[in-house]
Amino acid sequence: MIDRRRHPPGLAFTSWRARDGWSLRAYDWPAPASRGRLLFLGGRGDFAEKYLEAMAHWRGCGWSVSGFDWRGQGGSGRVGHDPLVNHLDSLDPLLDDLAEFVAARPAAVVVAHSMGAHLLLRLLAEKRARFDAAVLSSPMLGLRAGPLGTPAIAALAAAAARTGRGERRVWEGDAGNVGGRMTSCPERQADKVWWKTNHPQIASGAPSWGWTRAACASIARLRPAALAAVDTRALLLVSRRDPIVSPRAVARAARILPLGQLELLPGRGHELLREADPIRERVLARIDQFLD
Repeated sequence: MIDRRRHPPGLAFTSWRARDGWSLRAYDWPAPASRGRLLFLGGRGDFAEKYLEAMAHWRGCGWSVSGFDWRGQGGSGRVGHDPLVNHLDSLDPLLDDLAEFVAARPAAVVVAHSMGAHLLLRLLAEKRARFDAAVLSSPMLGLRAGPLGTPAIAALAAAAARTGRGERRVWEGDAGNVGGRMTSCPERQADKVWWKTNHPQIASGAPSWGWTRAACASIARLRPAALAAVDTRALLLVSRRDPIVSPRAVARAARILPLGQLELLPGRGHELLREADPIRERVLARIDQFLD
């Protein structure tokens, strides 16, 4: 068992500079007898510490794990005036960071969550990156907010940006795990709160209207023709009632991807790698099977 509230021995954090000079917090956790590098990509607002448990599992399977906090969150600085708001006018700089990181530290396989999974698909479709296998957990291929889908959310975000509210948060406070929308595991939710409380420099909260508009625009870039050209084996996992991303959009992408596989999970948790053990262990076992 790993202590989810402590950096484990051997996990090294370094500063990695993107081509434009932006400093991102990168990390490497080598395995003693590595079968290759596994690149992990988190989602919006994430930081490496949320996934120490999953990283330890993959390292135990023989993978050397690498990754970085996206610019604007975690230990990679902030974009915008409020450090607790995730703000971007475009997701393209994140895609560029990912392409540069992959070129600098090639990986055999990649596991990505939510926004990270969306950007991974764009990397595969637009940059023609190649991996032996790609796992996409709750990929951001369509947004949900109650009864609203991506088109309505895009219209609201565009209206907010036009009225000068682009850098303002979409909601007040931190919607967090209300109703188990992120994870049904209270202990792992408490771990996230602990890290954000004790290491506030890596904490962030709500997205801005600008980020929301940028996310919708980025989703629109992944047209069927682009997905149909991806030739990497891909496993897509999503909860049947995920309240943040659209399971229908994920299922549709899995059908279009030439080498795509879909795994639908019970419940409504978004953070599958931080779910309660019955679901989390099923997710990890399915990923292990796919990577083997």
